[in-house]
Amino acid sequence: MLFNSIEFLIFLPIVFTFYWFIFNKNLSIQNFIILLSSYIFYGWWDYRFLSLIFLSTIVDYIIGLNIPRQESEKLQKLLLYVSILFNVSVLGFFKYYNFFIDSWVSLFSSFGYEIKSIWTLNIILPVGISFYTFQTMSYTIDIYRKKLKPTKDFISFASFVSFFPQLVAGPIERATNLLPQILNKREFRYEQGVQGLRLILWGLFKKVVIADSLSPIVDDIFSNYQDFSGGTLWLGAVYFAFQIYCDFSGYSDIAIGTSKLFGFEIMSNFRFPYFSRNIGEFWRRWHISLSTWFRDYLYIPLGGSKEGKWKSIRNIFVIFIVSGFWHGANWTFIFWGLFHSALFLPSFFFKTNRKYVSSVIAENTLLPNGKEFFQVLITFILVTIGWVFFRSETISDSFNFLTQLNFDFNFTFVNKLPLVILFIFLDWIFRKDERKIYSKFSARLLLDFILFYLIVGFINNNKPFIYFDF
Repeated sequence: MLFNSIEFLIFLPIVFTFYWFIFNKNLSIQNFIILLSSYIFYGWWDYRFLSLIFLSTIVDYIIGLNIPRQESEKLQKLLLYVSILFNVSVLGFFKYYNFFIDSWVSLFSSFGYEIKSIWTLNIILPVGISFYTFQTMSYTIDIYRKKLKPTKDFISFASFVSFFPQLVAGPIERATNLLPQILNKREFRYEQGVQGLRLILWGLFKKVVIADSLSPIVDDIFSNYQDFSGGTLWLGAVYFAFQIYCDFSGYSDIAIGTSKLFGFEIMSNFRFPYFSRNIGEFWRRWHISLSTWFRDYLYIPLGGSKEGKWKSIRNIFVIFIVSGFWHGANWTFIFWGLFHSALFLPSFFFKTNRKYVSSVIAENTLLPNGKEFFQVLITFILVTIGWVFFRSETISDSFNFLTQLNFDFNFTFVNKLPLVILFIFLDWIFRKDERKIYSKFSARLLLDFILFYLIVGFINNNKPFIYFDF
């Protein structure tokens, strides 16, 4: 089920009514409603893959209960490895099986050995599998690390794994944050509900008005890049940068807002990443739930940056390559990860990767100063070049696209620039708190109406979110 669909528009108030007005005094039934709603929400796409979520839930629920019961550290670690192996195997089969088979065949072909790809299967990628497998894996890892006690409440745990607002495209929640909220009684708070509705409206604006408007132009430019001028290719790359940002962060805003309607606070996933002053800051503001997941469960266990410079460099490359591979079974994503690791290394060597940690650029000023503006512009250009690898079908397409970039500009496709400029303006205004957008505006009701009017005016089809493919 899509957030930007009539089905969800009907589904959400029905669930809300049962949750708050009929069973608001019974926590167990409320959690069951969450679970049932989540399965309906996911099954609306393809009910057959509900078995995967259920199986993953059963496996990690049982393993989570049994890890603390083992007196031997070896047995605890063995159970943890079983959980990780199961989840990675399921993810690997559905997402990467054909990729490895095709890559193997291509490798042999490059040496003159023709092998028919008889082992390739017609595998459908389950929506959201990369998200909920990471979410449930973190549960058993945190139990093993003694950061979390396992729950015996299966319904609550299953609700955590399949929580419908963030099930198919994140944020990737931690059990340490979401599970206690599920286990404890919630109360409806009006202010939280209003914030939730505004985030949903803002997320729909990003998705429907910005991302979906840019989508056909981006598709046209990247599919036929040989036919366009270098200036138009720059425009296509910039459009894709805003398409993917508005599409993905729009989903996260709707997910956070919907969670608020049911009394939950889930983690932030984006904090105005295109106002970052270097690549280190960008990755602290872009897809936060994934980058922190890799930091806590891969980078730090590998030694982080505490075991010498060369091992730190190795760990940086590992984290970015794995992050790229997580996004899709294509060499373009791996190269995208390599590209960002190369961008990150200078700030690591000069120890500026943690320079901009707590504050968004020029937080208390109307406009950035010259130095800040230049830093943001350079960072955005580098990130946009990286998006070319992310969006292209092949690595050769990426390089061909980039080599054709120049400033031979014409006015093809510039009609969408006012929308992009409008979004940048609004994002700049809201930059102090991504959860309380325009909360202090005296004209906030007028802005609500304008956003709603734009959404209704632009919604002409139900385009899926980009990250459904990951």
